[in-house]
Amino acid sequence: MKKIVLFLGFCFFLLSGLYAQEMRGLRFGLQTSPQWSWLSTSDKKLEGVSSNWGVKLGMIGEYYFANNYAFTTGLGFGFNQGGFIQNGYTRGVFWDDSELSASNLDTMPLNAKLHYRLNYVEIPIGLKMRGGSNEDSRIKFYAEIPVFTLGFVSKATGDIRGTNSQNTDDENIRKDVNGLSLTWGLGGGIEYELATNATLVAGLTFQKQFTDLTDDSGTVEKSGNSWVKDKSKATFGLLAFRIGLFF
Repeated sequence: MKKIVLFLGFCFFLLSGLYAQEMRGLRFGLQTSPQWSWLSTSDKKLEGVSSNWGVKLGMIGEYYFANNYAFTTGLGFGFNQGGFIQNGYTRGVFWDDSELSASNLDTMPLNAKLHYRLNYVEIPIGLKMRGGSNEDSRIKFYAEIPVFTLGFVSKATGDIRGTNSQNTDDENIRKDVNGLSLTWGLGGGIEYELATNATLVAGLTFQKQFTDLTDDSGTVEKSGNSWVKDKSKATFGLLAFRIGLFF
């Protein structure tokens, strides 16, 4: 929590300095976005079964190259992204690179649920379009299409559920998660000009990861005690409600 407060304080200080320079075509703001995320995989036997609630915090910036068209970027943190995956194989070894708290946790039985909880440092890049009933209106609607987000994992923890003897919390699974994430997305919402130098923003944002979340180092047991490499691709989807303030 202290790190978050310091980060937001630094952002506010930085924004004040940038605004004081009256940089034409640029505006900056802060956002907080409650989010809902879930996992899916390319393997029908590894099914996404539940979701995570989290939040995004960060600084956003826009450069208007035309009256109502802007490039957008920023720097932020995404907390508790991920979800649950249920094992549909007889047995599976999914977190074999991580140092788990007990030796019996590495091989998971049928119907075991793996809960991924990931934190990211994020850099979004997108194109924004906006418009209103007239140029002097305080209310404007906007759309961001597309938005690409580069994410770097800062923390990865996992829980195991659905078994009698292997339930566990807060395992460090950073070694079994790819450190780099790339997502595409889109968003839209409304802006309301509170004052000359203050605009409130509210909207919805959708993100879909297209890089693999896992490192594919695990194995699964098929029929006849035959073990094969887990080559499935796991990705997260995310829906966030953006609340922001531009200065």
